[in-house]
Amino acid sequence: MTTVEPIRSIKNIKKLEKYFAQNNPRDLLLFTFGINSGLRISDIVSLDVRDVRDKNYIQIIEKKTGKIKKFPINSKLKPMIKEFTKDRRPDEALFMSIFNNRMDRFGAYYILKTACKAVGIQERVGTHTMRKTFGYHYYKKFKDIAMLQKIFNHSNQAITLRYIGIDQDWIDESYKNFIL
Repeated sequence: MTTVEPIRSIKNIKKLEKYFAQNNPRDLLLFTFGINSGLRISDIVSLDVRDVRDKNYIQIIEKKTGKIKKFPINSKLKPMIKEFTKDRRPDEALFMSIFNNRMDRFGAYYILKTACKAVGIQERVGTHTMRKTFGYHYYKKFKDIAMLQKIFNHSNQAITLRYIGIDQDWIDESYKNFIL
């Protein structure tokens, strides 16, 4: 099994945002949504326009866990959602595929993989990359692993640290600083 990585570099995140902005507003919103919400891709692609338009919060039942998740829409996503959903029906899928049906996780994977390759990102990426990127940068900013564990609905903090790649960063750093 190949584990995907978070995008650790803010510079690489900015490269992806620029790439998406130049190519497709849907893909920019998908990526921005993923790295700002920490949701699994299955929950993101399940959203309808009515779930996000004119809302301050998003509330879903997570597909994997069956648990209710509620979180505020941040100031970066709010105007993007407003622009993206104008003139769209409330019952329409938020993210439509090129075939005019609801995007699935495979479509999202292809979008992210293609974009990462185009901008030269070397990390192993997949749909969990967006969720892991959220977690990685959330942890770097707040250093609150207990809250991140709660956001991700993980059973313990060690799982959360491993999931976002922090424990590997610590191991790498300890090796770099250990010289006999």
